[in-house]
Amino acid sequence: MTDTDPLRYSILASGSTGNVTYLETRHHRILIDAGLSGKRIENLMKKIDRSLKDVDAIFVTHEHSDHTHGVGVLARRYGMDVYANEGTWAAMASKVGKIPLEQKHIIAPNTVKDLGDMDIESFAVSHDAAQPQFYQVHHNNKTFCVLTDTGYVSDRIEGTIRDADAYLMECNHDTEMLRMGPYSWPLKQRILGDEGHLSNEEGADALMGVIGRRTKEIFLGHRSQHNNMRSLAHLTVASMMEQHDFGVNHDFELRDAEPETPSKLMTL
Repeated sequence: MTDTDPLRYSILASGSTGNVTYLETRHHRILIDAGLSGKRIENLMKKIDRSLKDVDAIFVTHEHSDHTHGVGVLARRYGMDVYANEGTWAAMASKVGKIPLEQKHIIAPNTVKDLGDMDIESFAVSHDAAQPQFYQVHHNNKTFCVLTDTGYVSDRIEGTIRDADAYLMECNHDTEMLRMGPYSWPLKQRILGDEGHLSNEEGADALMGVIGRRTKEIFLGHRSQHNNMRSLAHLTVASMMEQHDFGVNHDFELRDAEPETPSKLMTL
């Protein structure tokens, strides 16, 4: 493989209402999660000039509906393979409906699935789901990492995802907006807990613990529609990183993933 055989990706949607990420190499095209309706995902793919007919597989992170809503429909309509760990398969069975047995595959936490010219590495996270895990995708010495839906980033996770070329990192909520917002106190406690979501500050801390010389692109994602704002998340992360002498928009680009608008097709 050469530099003319790149890893490309688009964050089709990232937010509390739905999450889908698209990645491609010369020989494989995959989705990480399918948390919107099949029709909406089809439309998002058209916006980046791609078709779901060419997608080989969906890699599912956990069973929550904002990550699985379209999994069953896409698997049945397009014959996609679906990968998840055993706990997630059990928890999402009733949500995704019947999927042909030959399309159902297990990818255990902290393992690597070799697709030929694309390696998908799973890693366990701390979230209030059956067996949550996220993924980083390796191709031609390039790595794209997705990490959302976790209450904290352990030393083990930091070691696993350090110095990726690009990240989609959770900045779910502003802590004060969440505390003052409309959610019930038990729900606020869940989000703030060790099995909840990363705040803007926690997302910044996580990034500062893992980015390296190879890192060129960072997307801030999984933003709450009630407890955060794009400008606030971006400013918080940029300010914290600049205070610690990170070269924001110099050594790497800091971007914002959107809940309904896909990013352009990025190349690593």
